[in-house]
Amino acid sequence: MLQSKFRKIAVGVATGAIATLAAAGPAAAATAAPTTAAATAAPTGGGHHHHHFYKGKVIAHSGLLLRSAPNKRGHVVGSKPYGAIVKIKCKVRGQNIDGNNRWYVLKDGHYAFASARYIKNIGPAPRWC
Repeated sequence: MLQSKFRKIAVGVATGAIATLAAAGPAAAATAAPTTAAATAAPTGGGHHHHHFYKGKVIAHSGLLLRSAPNKRGHVVGSKPYGAIVKIKCKVRGQNIDGNNRWYVLKDGHYAFASARYIKNIGPAPRWC
């Protein structure tokens, strides 16, 4: 199934998807990915095995849609308002949104995709999933 194929990718793509979808509009930005143990990442610069998330701010004035896949065809599984701070797991390549094909995998109770086009990084850019 397509959903299981994206299970690992979803973790990194959700963030980008949210950002892209937010700029495109609330309905277009929502994308969710299934929860998976593979979504946990080791922090950079060390051998520790704790959860590490990057941060971003929603810059889509109409809000950001969270989706089940890194594209506008993914089901909308949630949304974030303009200015919201989001936790980013990692990034993946997905549908090109206004010249940006990066989607972030967001952590919001579950994992979801969001277009990076609509999320401004706070601190370092997320790693690839």
